[in-house]
Amino acid sequence: MGKVTKAADLFDLTGQVALVTGASSGLGWRFAEVLAAHGAKVVLAARSIDRLQALKASIEAAGGQAHCVELDVADDAAIPGAFDAAEAAFGTVTIVLNNAGIAITKSALNMSRQDWRKVMAVNLDAVWFIAQEAGRRMKAAGKPGTIINTASIASFTVGFGIGAYCVAKAGVVQATNALALELAKDNIRVNAIAPGYILTEINRVYFDSGAGDGTIANIPQGRIGDPSDLDGTLLLLASAKASGFMTGSTIVVDGGHMLTGGR
Repeated sequence: MGKVTKAADLFDLTGQVALVTGASSGLGWRFAEVLAAHGAKVVLAARSIDRLQALKASIEAAGGQAHCVELDVADDAAIPGAFDAAEAAFGTVTIVLNNAGIAITKSALNMSRQDWRKVMAVNLDAVWFIAQEAGRRMKAAGKPGTIINTASIASFTVGFGIGAYCVAKAGVVQATNALALELAKDNIRVNAIAPGYILTEINRVYFDSGAGDGTIANIPQGRIGDPSDLDGTLLLLASAKASGFMTGSTIVVDGGHMLTGGR
């Protein structure tokens, strides 16, 4: 059966280099903090370099290591440069958090091609091409790794005005599956987290104002999630010691919301 590994060792990410997209706010910010707190050297990637610098300072004050990279994930040409910068700072990236995302709220009949492409470019295309770049480099370096994509309960349901977002997030789940299948032979695991409603600075006003009370009432646990509710799932997927036999999995973390249809 083997020796039992204690939790502190099971989720120890010392020696790992993590790249987190969309790290300047919300879940990306939290993901970066958690990975750094467990020993990973974290490369913070987003368009807002000033906010990244603030996060870097916070991580370093807590004893972690971080490096900032300005990156628009919708710019395919910028992706290799971001990995070059990460490698120059810390070495080969072995953990990727594909977290950057946007939502444009418009009805299906009013969604322009430009809006559609913007949602797809950030939420789906970037996931594929960042994973592709990461996989190529891990393979070339002969290093195992893990790619974690941020999906959503919107991957499995639909809502008025967010059709493009739902389509993109559904694509993230299938991209996770396709990448997991092809990269398994190279010892690169690909999984996804599908959060429900999580309180962040983007939606805080909506939920604090009472406008979101109906949404919360549909969540069986009777509350909106906190970013910390994703910590355990993140660490599970990030650590090969904890989830080395997991690939192609999407883990839903939503307080039971999907049980009511996820709307």
